[in-house]
Amino acid sequence: MNYKQYVFAQIMEHLPRHDFDSCVERYKGERYAKSFSCRDQFLAMVFGQLSYRESLRDVVACLSSHRPKMYHLGFHSSVTLPTLAKANERRDWRIYRDLAEILIGKARKLYVNEPAIASDLVGACYAIDSTSIDLCLSLFPWAPFVTTMAAVKLHTVLDLRGSIPTFFDMTSGKVNDVNFLDMISFESGAFYVMDRGYLDFKRLYAIHKAGAFFVTRAKNNMLFERRYSNPVDKTTGVLCDQIIFLTGVQTAQKYPDTLRRIKYRDAETRHTYIFLTNNLKASAASIALLYKHRWQIELFFKWIKQHLKIKAFWGHSENAVKTQICIALCSYLVVAILKKQLRLEQNLYEILQITSASLFDKSSLVELFSDIEIQSPEEGFQKTLPLLGF
Repeated sequence: MNYKQYVFAQIMEHLPRHDFDSCVERYKGERYAKSFSCRDQFLAMVFGQLSYRESLRDVVACLSSHRPKMYHLGFHSSVTLPTLAKANERRDWRIYRDLAEILIGKARKLYVNEPAIASDLVGACYAIDSTSIDLCLSLFPWAPFVTTMAAVKLHTVLDLRGSIPTFFDMTSGKVNDVNFLDMISFESGAFYVMDRGYLDFKRLYAIHKAGAFFVTRAKNNMLFERRYSNPVDKTTGVLCDQIIFLTGVQTAQKYPDTLRRIKYRDAETRHTYIFLTNNLKASAASIALLYKHRWQIELFFKWIKQHLKIKAFWGHSENAVKTQICIALCSYLVVAILKKQLRLEQNLYEILQITSASLFDKSSLVELFSDIEIQSPEEGFQKTLPLLGF
């Protein structure tokens, strides 16, 4: 066990250095840099995320109070407020987007053996959704939403095995969610779960032609005719399982193939749901269970908003906002990787709670997380965390 390294430096060892340097070189991130490197910028921003700092001034003040330790934390130059703010405003945010994509690939390999949702859902399962982050229009005029407000949307494809984001994009609040489907490369044999906001039959047919499966909810005014019905076991909550085709003038042109319509009643909530899918083999109960797991992406958004700094931004330009969001996701992924590689039993909230108070300690990470019991003040939310796979 290494007692000579600070906890923050040990966490940052899980960052792939060569890949990071490649991202910086790809976008010429240090073309005009004299001493403050992209790595120093990244370390400062991640430190702010992991230590729950409230602003850039707060980040700089905290680091400056530990100036003798900066080199051992991984910094090669001092961090000042003007320098860090300028780097966030001017250095291409795509550096950190590409780094997040590299970390996604690394994390997915670690979580690939997570148990399947159901035995007959053999492919990978993803949830698609977005979350809006409200902004002040006078400070963020580049992200108009309504007359008096601005907003930025974070669109995400979440792997339901381990709740790892596999693809993401950021747009202004005005962009319709369904446009995000045009950016996704759909994986053959995989399941994609989404709510009714993504119900566009032309785009759903593109998913079908790609060899992937979708699960979504039908609208009440959908025009269709039943071709035949599959037998159902009503004790599972499935009320009907039909093979249908669309009869609307436009919808029939956009989706000319057959669909599967499943009506399901939840025994706990007493709510009735109608699902649409192009998968004809999985059981109706498994399709309903898969859609129920879509709430993992809602919990993911709730989690990162509560525990990472993406609601209060440390810069006003589009580049600064996107930089902060990408680095927040990188922080999430680094901790998720750390959890798997060290085989930690704590969930992500507990890991962040411990590290936030221990970044300047010299304990080994294994020792730091052993035999520690954490009482979360968010008792209600803690009960939902096991659904995230942590």
